[in-house]
Amino acid sequence: MCIRDRLIMFPLQSQLIYFLIACTLFCQISRAEEYSIEKDISYYESPPNEYAHERCKLDIYYPIKTTNFATIVWFHGGGLRGGQKKIPTFLKSKGIAIVTVNYRLFPKARCPEYIEDSAAAVAWTFSNIKKYGGSEKKIFVSGHSAGGYLTSMIGLDQSYLKRFGINANDIAGLIPLSGHTITHFTPREEKNISDKRPIIDKFAPLYHVRKDAPPLILITGDRELELLGRFEENAYLERMMKVLNHKNTELFELQGFNHGGMVDPGLKILIKSIKKILGS
Repeated sequence: MCIRDRLIMFPLQSQLIYFLIACTLFCQISRAEEYSIEKDISYYESPPNEYAHERCKLDIYYPIKTTNFATIVWFHGGGLRGGQKKIPTFLKSKGIAIVTVNYRLFPKARCPEYIEDSAAAVAWTFSNIKKYGGSEKKIFVSGHSAGGYLTSMIGLDQSYLKRFGINANDIAGLIPLSGHTITHFTPREEKNISDKRPIIDKFAPLYHVRKDAPPLILITGDRELELLGRFEENAYLERMMKVLNHKNTELFELQGFNHGGMVDPGLKILIKSIKKILGS
């Protein structure tokens, strides 16, 4: 190749590189424009108190170029005493809406106030998702740790959503990640009960097992690495739901992952489970 040919070739190669970079940036911008987010929406029309007015807010992230999409209401973890609403990165750009929720926390709040807040946020989603383009028939509830506990509580104990005129059985699926199924350790602490003394009362998802519940997908970390028997709790819930002949209960144990580490692989199961339930 002569020097003149090289001089011609390099500009052409540069143009091709610039073109590919431009295409990549355009695609990234286009994907970003397909979603919108609204933040700090109050989900109570009349908050119960000043703390609820301050704390009880949600964000909604949703696709803007499609309709009839599914929605995940996502509750953060933190032991019912910490944590902030945040959209897990893996759940973005999946063609679904994410509603991420702040709820009142101990010690400013006491049981069952944080459960009531969770129900209020789910009720808000049922009442409002259509105006964003989503389907009220495709609302899933999920969360990690304390968020998993809240998921199971409001899905199995129908009384919380009933107060807002919502039938818990209209939830498309309950998919808690490493949530308590016995009474959570924070309500136990409120009664001066040790976190190593398990109890099952009306604040335990296990207390509310029932045959007609929505699909229930239980996900935990490795039983040898999880918190205080968390796998065994979920295994017991799975067993009792099957004893009652609930047709759609599954349990996943993520080998090699501890309580915090199970979130990322758990989110993959969450998305796969939603597709399976919806038949897509």
